[in-house]
Amino acid sequence: MAGGIDIACGQITWRRGEFTQPEILAQIAKAGYAGAPASAPSIDEVDAVRAMFDEAGLRPAPGYLGAAFWDPDQAGEIVARAGEMAAIAAALSLTEVYVAANLTPERRAVSGHVRAEDALDDAGYATMAGTLNRVGEATLKHGVRASFHNHVGSFIETRAEIDELFSRVDHSLVFHGPDVGHLAWAGDDVVSYVRDYLDEITTMHIKDINPEVRLQGVAESWDYSTFSDHGIFTELGTGFVDFPAMFDVLRDRGFSGWIVVETDVTQLPTALESATVSRDYLRSLDM
Repeated sequence: MAGGIDIACGQITWRRGEFTQPEILAQIAKAGYAGAPASAPSIDEVDAVRAMFDEAGLRPAPGYLGAAFWDPDQAGEIVARAGEMAAIAAALSLTEVYVAANLTPERRAVSGHVRAEDALDDAGYATMAGTLNRVGEATLKHGVRASFHNHVGSFIETRAEIDELFSRVDHSLVFHGPDVGHLAWAGDDVVSYVRDYLDEITTMHIKDINPEVRLQGVAESWDYSTFSDHGIFTELGTGFVDFPAMFDVLRDRGFSGWIVVETDVTQLPTALESATVSRDYLRSLDM
């Protein structure tokens, strides 16, 4: 922990089916992290999840709810699910949960090169904001803050889209839980975003982005999968995200909370090596 900041590692780098969850958690601990994202299928299974984390010597970090927040027909189900996730999060001693718009085929097709006409219309933004407000109310009943998470390939990818959404939500109910790597991939300035919204940021995902892959993909209008296949994701400190400047802002303003390291797809031989490279880089920044 550095000044109230706890560093976790996301499990996504470990390819599904190749490792058990206890094996993944053991490798995350070996790489030097304090925690990993956690949830449970039901409240009845919280004790088993906590025991698995205890066995690895890790603490639970915030989990993730993806949903079609812009679809009015799904609003009731989404709010109910958010309340259940918040109860589980609280039982795991968490005070945040990430909430994010699901990826869609049409937005995956324009990943990293979004045009104004690709955005939600006014009705879509209004529905999303209204549903998120209800989600925030439901999670706060359990002492858990709904922290909105931008994502390339979703309807809230760019800084302009984040700004538009947050001009409509209730800031006492909906907070920020950004992915700064996805924001950089979208072509926006990470440091200015963090500086502008830091008082409302409760937790964040951090990943680094390969600048050459990004430039080529934007020029050639790649979709999400093509970017990923060409190595858009890279270990911290090897891409172009300005982490030293970002962490200076966090320290200056006394940020406290979980920061979750993610490399969705590594080009290194193993996920453990990837996680270790990123953790070593953060140590070089006194994180």
